[in-house]
Amino acid sequence: MTGGGAASHPKKHVKRQNPPKAADRPGLAARQCAARLLGAVIEKKTSLDGLTDNQHGHPHYMALDDRDRSLVRAILGAALRNRGTIDALLMQLLDRPLPENAVALKTLLHIAAAQILYLDIPDHSAVDLAVTAANDDPRNRRYAGLVNAILRRLSRDKDTLSTPAPNAPAWFAQSLVKAYGTEKAAAILAIQAVEPSLDLTVKSDPQGWAERLGGIVMPNGTVRLAKLETALPELPGFADGEWWVQDAAASLPARLFGDISGKRVADLCAAPGGKTAQLALAGADVTAIDISASRLARLRGNLERLKLQAQTVEANLAQYQPEEKFDAVLLDAPCSSTGTVRRHPDVPWTKSPDDIAKLATLQAQLLARTVELVKPGGIIVFSNCSLDPSEGEAVARQALDNPLLEAYPISQEEFPGLAGLVTPEGYLRSTPADFPNADIRLSGMDGFFAARFRRIAL
Repeated sequence: MTGGGAASHPKKHVKRQNPPKAADRPGLAARQCAARLLGAVIEKKTSLDGLTDNQHGHPHYMALDDRDRSLVRAILGAALRNRGTIDALLMQLLDRPLPENAVALKTLLHIAAAQILYLDIPDHSAVDLAVTAANDDPRNRRYAGLVNAILRRLSRDKDTLSTPAPNAPAWFAQSLVKAYGTEKAAAILAIQAVEPSLDLTVKSDPQGWAERLGGIVMPNGTVRLAKLETALPELPGFADGEWWVQDAAASLPARLFGDISGKRVADLCAAPGGKTAQLALAGADVTAIDISASRLARLRGNLERLKLQAQTVEANLAQYQPEEKFDAVLLDAPCSSTGTVRRHPDVPWTKSPDDIAKLATLQAQLLARTVELVKPGGIIVFSNCSLDPSEGEAVARQALDNPLLEAYPISQEEFPGLAGLVTPEGYLRSTPADFPNADIRLSGMDGFFAARFRRIAL
């Protein structure tokens, strides 16, 4: 031994762990995807349904697993349903407005704020991932400190900040006030900020299915669930084709024909097929017509699961000529879909008054065409899911200029428990503010319009 000191040991070379790359941060890709898709909705007026389609959606969405896709949809739903509130809160926290060209920054802040305010996600996670996303984006990198400061303050003060803004663009809010008055317009906007219930049309025994699935039965027989607790295909009755998803309001137009057992009925613009299924279940000989081959394929798949049958025809209605005219025709026409904002919160941000005017013109043309498809004495039902009277009542009134059509008014007795949806003119008009319930999750229905006509025998 040499000396009495401690033995010397060679130094160990400890390999330093590099901090994880931004791309490897769990949850970051989902937040970045949500921001990208929100930008596409707001700036490019792109349909959210198309962006989040599980077969043909946005590439960044398609790259995510099922769990992250669900997270993206939840974030976007919260961000769009509460866009006005989020914008107002962020403005309160900023010393000065964001630069007009800082579109990506505003989108990033909205995505993070939606998580902090409305989703069951830890605030610190939403903040940290937003800061990471800012640093990872050359457009936002210089604002990373601002992102951190604003979101931390939002997290700290969210319960004390006021929220004075409506969650809709001005044109949409103004159109509701014009059509329904200030009080009902406010009620519609309020319920549209709440996630929708899940409505099921059942083949039979609504009460039995409500008890089995933990829901309620609405006056029209729809089974309503406050919240989907499991994946839809895992619910009892799905695989056996005992029910299908259909908003309560959307189920009403197909009920306006009366007894159609054995009658030839055309369902125009039929896909995805909820109304086709109703007509087939009622015993009609149904021909489902749609211009889209892919949508018709989806309709056929739905009917196969439900064990129901209908003929399907891919055709443009302007050229379609049936071998024999129909006893009845249902035209659920293309529209602005402003009655479905609770389910499709992108609609007010992707549509405009010009779109509504163009769609109203198209609806009038399609309704005029239906007169040529139905036998004298036959029934025509015209419907759509728009809240705007120019797409509903105005089109129906204009249709009566045709000497081959007469009004066949809807009566309140046809809808016990929902009689308030029948207007003095004999039309059916629902809004998201109708069918209130003490549990707000069970309240409301889609905005829908329906009118009924009879083809005159000359």
